[in-house]
Amino acid sequence: MSAPEAFDFRDLFVFELANNHQGDLEHGRRIVRELGAIAKRQDIRAAVKLQFRDLDTFVHPAHREKSDNKHIPRFLSTRLRPSEFAAIVEETRAAGLVTMCTPFDEPSVDRITEMGIEVVKVGSCSLDDWPLLEKIATANKPVIFSTGGATSKLIDDVVSFFDHRRVRHAIMHCVSIYPTPDESANLNMIEALARRYPDTVIGYSTHEAPDNLAAVRVAVAKGARMLERHVGIAEGPHTLNAYSASPAQIEEWVKTALHARRLAGPAERPPSPAVEQESLRSLKRGIFARRPLKKGEVVARDDVYFAMPLAADGLHAGEWEEGLVASAEIGKDQALGPANLVVPPPSEKEVLFTAIHTIKGMLNEARIALSTDFEAEFSHHYGIARFPEWGATIVDCINREYCKKLIIQTPGQRHPLHYHKRKEESFQILWGVLHLDLEGRPRTLYPGDIALIQQGVWHSFWTETGAIFEEISTTHFNDDSFYEDKAINQIPRPARKTRVNHWGRYQI
Repeated sequence: MSAPEAFDFRDLFVFELANNHQGDLEHGRRIVRELGAIAKRQDIRAAVKLQFRDLDTFVHPAHREKSDNKHIPRFLSTRLRPSEFAAIVEETRAAGLVTMCTPFDEPSVDRITEMGIEVVKVGSCSLDDWPLLEKIATANKPVIFSTGGATSKLIDDVVSFFDHRRVRHAIMHCVSIYPTPDESANLNMIEALARRYPDTVIGYSTHEAPDNLAAVRVAVAKGARMLERHVGIAEGPHTLNAYSASPAQIEEWVKTALHARRLAGPAERPPSPAVEQESLRSLKRGIFARRPLKKGEVVARDDVYFAMPLAADGLHAGEWEEGLVASAEIGKDQALGPANLVVPPPSEKEVLFTAIHTIKGMLNEARIALSTDFEAEFSHHYGIARFPEWGATIVDCINREYCKKLIIQTPGQRHPLHYHKRKEESFQILWGVLHLDLEGRPRTLYPGDIALIQQGVWHSFWTETGAIFEEISTTHFNDDSFYEDKAINQIPRPARKTRVNHWGRYQI
C-alpha cells in the first residue's frame, strides 16, 4: 500500500447529502450537480459526503422487519446498491468535488477503499467505536472526526490514537442535537480545541436551522477552518428535515462564511495598509513652534504646542521627546520635523523598555507565566543600542548543582558564537523557531525540540520569528562564557549585562 498523499483540510466546505440521498440515485446526482455549480460560482474547495452502512450486517436481524429505533426504518428505506453509490461518487468527481464518506461499520471501510474515496469522516456516534476506528486507521486515508457529545478525555484518546498510527486527521466541533438551538451551539469550543490541539485543523459541523447564518459567522470568527452542513432538495416525495439546507440556502451559507473569513482576516497581525495610515495621520496632532527657534537650540516642551492638522513633513505629537535640537531656523507656528530637527537616537532605557514590552507580549501569547520575584538579565554584547540585533533576555529560575533559565529572543536577535568550559546545557524550545549553530553545523529547532550543548562546544543562536526556550544546565558561573569575538571577552561583565529584579521598572 502506498503512503497517503498529504491532504489539506483548511478552508474545506463539506456537504453531507441529507437522509442518505433519500435512496434515490437520480435525486442524489442532482444534488451533487447543484453543489458542484455552487462550488464553481463561489470558487471554493468542497466535498460531498456520503454515508455507508452494510445494512445486512449493520442492523440486528430482529429489527430488520420492524424496529422501534427511529433510524433503522430510514436506513432500510433509503438503501442504495453499491453500483448506485459508485455512480454518485463518479458524479462527485465529475463536478470537481472531493469525495468523502462516513463508514458506520468495517465492511463500509472496505467499500470506501474499493471506490477510491479520498477522505474518511468519523461520525460523533462512532468516536468511541474502537473496532471501527482500528479499521479506519488501516485505510491509509485522511480522517475528519466529529466531537458531538464527546468528553475532553475521549477527544484526547482519539487524537492520540490517530497520532500513534500516523493518520492525518482534523477535528470538527459538533453538537448532536437536531436542529441545534443557539444555547447549545457552544462555539467557544472551536477556540478551546484549537488551543488544545494547535497543530490540528479545527472545523465546525453544523446542525442549526438553515436560516441561522449567525452561527457560521461566529464559527469562522472563532477559528473554524472547515465547515460542514447537511444539504438536500425538497421535491416530489422527498422532504427536508429541520437542519438540512436547500442548494439556495447552502449558497447563502457559503457566501456568509466567505464574508466572515474576509472580516476575520489573517491570524497574525498584518502591516497597516497605506490607506489606514493616511486616515489616522489626518486625525493626528502635529508639533508646532510656539516661538521662533534658532539653529542649534535645544527645543523645550514650553517651546512647542500640539495641533491638527499634521503637516505633511512634520512629526506628530506622539513623536515628541526631550532633547530635540533645531537644525535650522524655525519660525513661529512652523511645523517641526526631520527637515529642521536633529532627532536623537532612542535612549538605552527606551531600547530596553521597548524590548520588555515585546517580551511580555510573547510570553502572553505563549501562555508562559512568570513568578513575581524573578531576576532578568539583558545580554547586550555590542551595547544596548544594538540590543535589538545582538542580545537575549535571560530569566533566572534556579542555580544550584542544576540550573534552569528561560531565554527569550525577540524577532531578529542573535547571540554571538561562544562556548563554556564548565557548564553543560540543553535547550528546549517552548515557542517560536530557533536557529542553532553547533561547531559550524546548523540546526533549526521547533517547539518541543531539544539540543544538548556539551562543555567546549562552540555555539550561537538566532531567530527571525522570536523564540522562547528553556536552558537546563549544570551550575552557571559568571566567568564561564568565552566568545569568538575577543572584543566581547574584554568588556567587563556589568558593561554587557543589565541585571534587574522583575522587569526593572525602577532600576533601568
